[in-house]
Amino acid sequence: MKYLYILLIFFPVTIVGKFMGLSDPLLFASSSLAIIPLAGLMGKSTDVISCYAGQKIGGLMNATFGNATELIIAFVAMKAGMFDVVKASLAGSVIGNILLVLGMAMLVGGVNHKTQTFNRQSINITASMLLFAVLGLCIPAIFTHTLPESALTTQVEGLSVIVAILMLLIYVMQFVFSFITHKHLYEETIEADDEGAPSMSLKLAITLLVAATVGIAILSEIFVGTVEPMAESAGLSTTFVGIILVPIIGNAAEHSTAIIMAAKNKMNAAVEIALGSSLQIILFVIPVLILLSLLFTPMSIVFTPFELVSTAASVLIANRVASDGESNWLEGLQLVAVYVIIGAAFFFV
Repeated sequence: MKYLYILLIFFPVTIVGKFMGLSDPLLFASSSLAIIPLAGLMGKSTDVISCYAGQKIGGLMNATFGNATELIIAFVAMKAGMFDVVKASLAGSVIGNILLVLGMAMLVGGVNHKTQTFNRQSINITASMLLFAVLGLCIPAIFTHTLPESALTTQVEGLSVIVAILMLLIYVMQFVFSFITHKHLYEETIEADDEGAPSMSLKLAITLLVAATVGIAILSEIFVGTVEPMAESAGLSTTFVGIILVPIIGNAAEHSTAIIMAAKNKMNAAVEIALGSSLQIILFVIPVLILLSLLFTPMSIVFTPFELVSTAASVLIANRVASDGESNWLEGLQLVAVYVIIGAAFFFV
């Protein structure tokens, strides 16, 4: 992942370009390239802090900061009233993690290893929770078809808040499950993925985490402001930019980590990164954004039918893949192919 840090040069380029009136497409490109290493730096520093904090606190920190980049970008876009882009990027993160990241990990890992295995018990729990989470997203969308338009806005906002609170509750309870009542199911995962001593001091890790978070927040303001002008100049829909480009940019560092883990035959870590990140998007990032939107303009939890179908299909595939505790390169190729098909469909929408 060290090569990603070369892209940090684009941070000052973006800031200077903003003040010099650089065109929106160029600002979009430079801010995207600058966000990628900062997201990687945030993930690396969180991992180091986790080593010092211990298993329970470390697991909580990894889960909380795992999708901080997407949360920051989505919050800035939501504050700007770009609800369609926000929802598309969140749906795209789930779809991308399951199909693209997991698919590439299985494909790359399967090239050198005929069959790779992972902790079926823990991964099955994550996959099952994903299924529950997607059902939670589907109910509000179905609900919108049962009410007249005049009563729709108020009712949907209320339902969105209820669903968001329940999802956050389930998100918290999963830590009770994994760290207290059923921690034996995850012991194999912890032992297999132990990497040894921290690579930097605690003070440096905290400093880098704060600096990376501030840097991403600054770049997100510029990035979000260029999405619509860039999409218009490139002839792309904002939905395509939201569901394909934004998640890839926000998750690039995490994606590379999962693929590297699979190449090292640490498939358990790769699968957990892909599915765990998707679960966190639905159970933590989306509910937090729904509740934060109440401070500005309320955002509903209703996604478009195509976004929901694509997300639900991805989660069903995840459950199928997780069921046998094994993977190979052909399964990976199939997942990537499905992702390309979905991406092509959104491109022409």
